Amino acid sequence: MQGSLKKMRTQLQDDAVRYQLPIGTDNVDLNDLIGRSIRFKHTGKISCVECQKNTKKSFNQGFCYACFIKLAQCDMCIMKPETCHYAAGTCREPKWGEEFCFQPHYIYLANSSGIKVGITRHTQVPTRWIDQGAVQALPIFKVSSRKLSGLIEVIFAKHISDKTSWQQMLKGQAAEIDLVAKRDELVHICQNKLDALLDIYQPSDINLLIDETVVTINYPVSQYPLKVKSFNMDKDPEVSGVLQGIKGQYLLLDTGVINIRKYTGYEIEFYA
Repeated sequence: MQGSLKKMRTQLQDDAVRYQLPIGTDNVDLNDLIGRSIRFKHTGKISCVECQKNTKKSFNQGFCYACFIKLAQCDMCIMKPETCHYAAGTCREPKWGEEFCFQPHYIYLANSSGIKVGITRHTQVPTRWIDQGAVQALPIFKVSSRKLSGLIEVIFAKHISDKTSWQQMLKGQAAEIDLVAKRDELVHICQNKLDALLDIYQPSDINLLIDETVVTINYPVSQYPLKVKSFNMDKDPEVSGVLQGIKGQYLLLDTGVINIRKYTGYEIEFYA
């Protein structure tokens, strides 16, 4: 089949992830292809995921340059929510900002390549955790806005990582971590700085989640790579090999790994 790639769709069934790969208007059930040979071939065409115009280069995982510099969802404050500038009146798209940023967000702990802190919209649980390849996740705060979630993330990031090592994540299953105990430890350490936020926000804006349980996530992987070698379709348009597993937004082949999300908007021919 042939069409433009989109990020893989995921569904958590019990504690196991099911994957579908959107190619144009089709969806490929990838779990059923583990152990089989697959092949991608980039046709050379890239379409912007926003305006659908052809572009020679993809920016921010799927946008043409014009959309990249125009859209609020491509602004730096999406990567660093604590730098939100909506109140200054300089948001690129105030209406979009109101719909996206001023809604409940979670601050969570996850175990992917080790423990990390992260944030996500309430509508993106558990999708965000799966996309990061987390094997465990625990929501620890629910807050009223994206900026506030970013401010709390920065406080915790002084003590634990806020990033995933994708190479380490793809090398195997991370060792189990007591996320509840880690949550309690971090809240205690950061209590003064968390209390300081209440001088700016209302108590109802910041909710500590003490009754949440740890979510366990298992991925369809028959074999992890001993050495992580990443494909680059901008340099070599063809990717092929035996599909050995899927984790995060990566396909694990016996010949290397490929980050599907990186190639959003790329038109490919797909064979299995």
